[in-house]
Amino acid sequence: MLREVDARLITQAVKEMCISANINLQEDVLDSLKGSVETEESPAGKGILEIIVQNANLAREKYVPICQDTGMAVIFIELGQDVHIVGAGLEEAINEGVRQGYSEGYLRKSVVSDPLLRVNSGDNTPAIIYTQIVEGDRVKITVAPKGFGSENMSRVKMLKPSDGIEGVVDFVVETVSIAGPNPCPPIVVGVGIGGTMDKAAYLAKKALLREIGKHSDKEHIRELELELLERINCLGIGPQGLGGRTTALALNIETYPTHIAGLPVAVNINCHASRHEERII
Repeated sequence: MLREVDARLITQAVKEMCISANINLQEDVLDSLKGSVETEESPAGKGILEIIVQNANLAREKYVPICQDTGMAVIFIELGQDVHIVGAGLEEAINEGVRQGYSEGYLRKSVVSDPLLRVNSGDNTPAIIYTQIVEGDRVKITVAPKGFGSENMSRVKMLKPSDGIEGVVDFVVETVSIAGPNPCPPIVVGVGIGGTMDKAAYLAKKALLREIGKHSDKEHIRELELELLERINCLGIGPQGLGGRTTALALNIETYPTHIAGLPVAVNINCHASRHEERII
């Protein structure tokens, strides 16, 4: 039996989440930042981390955005196959929620309607929407505002299978090294391996949603995550690029089967304000 879900519920949820995600830093991120204050050896790095934590606390207390770049709205939808949305289309409902959230929340509107003509859309729409059909009669919505200081540092490379794990490691570390201070470290690094070029990029983006401290269920991927995180934190970039061991809070890898002739790898970087929030309707 199909369960009807009013599109207005989706719009309301997206609106509230766009505002909340930009104001309330997720507890796992905040806890990781606080922990890094204790372990960071660089005095400058430790001081910067303390300011970042203070900024996150003030944003929550004063109900203001964590960062002036309130991002392009990236929305992940898990749509139950037994759900029938009524009243409006799914994408229409989502974009209306983004429109209302960025307007009513006084969030900076950063989307241009055409990538070349550069005219602002005026309401931060359209959102980037990824929809997955799953079992059940629920709708899971994840809102992840994505600032472009970090997005601009992301890369995709089509490695050869013969490049192997070493090639993957070199590319990921190189990407973070090139990024340097630009993505406002400490960063969260999402890595996508496999699929096609676009699938790898999607996996890297989705990897950013994982709770900090949780690793892949696959042992070889877990080991690779730990190795890469250590290699990155040995680069010496540190908080805001001023030196130290806390360059990345986490590195998460998602994988997918691929073609015998390819090894696509994507790296998607998030700044220290790793913003995301989810709800289930």
